[in-house]
Amino acid sequence: MKDQYKILVTEKSIFLNRKENLLLIFTRNPELGKCKTRLASKIGNEAALNVYKFLLKHTAVLTKNLNAEKQVYYSENIWKNDIWDNQVYQKKLQKGENLGARMYNAFESGFNLGFKKIIIIGSDMYDLAPADLEEAFLKLQDHDFVVGPAEDGGYYLLGMTTLKKELFQDKSWGTKTVLKDTLENLEGEDVCLLQVKNDVDHYEDIKDIEAFQPYIKHIKG
Repeated sequence: MKDQYKILVTEKSIFLNRKENLLLIFTRNPELGKCKTRLASKIGNEAALNVYKFLLKHTAVLTKNLNAEKQVYYSENIWKNDIWDNQVYQKKLQKGENLGARMYNAFESGFNLGFKKIIIIGSDMYDLAPADLEEAFLKLQDHDFVVGPAEDGGYYLLGMTTLKKELFQDKSWGTKTVLKDTLENLEGEDVCLLQVKNDVDHYEDIKDIEAFQPYIKHIKG
């Protein structure tokens, strides 16, 4: 049934209006010692960097053909020649004093450009599939907000049809209270919750997944 549902979602995606849909992808520049630091504390900086590069490629593959405009927001510097195809992704720089401000500014810019449905994701979701993103945009046809809860108490996806500033304020970003506080801000709003998924932050998130074994064999050896 799950596979049939994903096929159905993919078929419905032809009804998505690309000019109205915007996908924001927040990413860190993949540099040694600057990404996946919690994971690096267990497997080392080099292995953590390789894991993150793998996740970046995974994110590029799953988003490339999505029926939406796409913007990649870099943490430090915009890289012209990397895995993000310049013909597919607009490249921008995150601006703001914290994650909330940076996300708010990205959403605000998208709405100012005239997009009607905007979704943001990170670049560390191995569990995410194209059908999940298509489903999220489709849900925004009938709901004002869509949230993808993460197992760690945060969220892996946030989408909206109207900008709500409170969602980006007064949050302890990177902690298990983010989802709870976000849903409190959305009380009384028309919200759709997606399936709970797990992002990659810690060794425990990847230790039993086959795709990551080449990067952690030195830990298990």
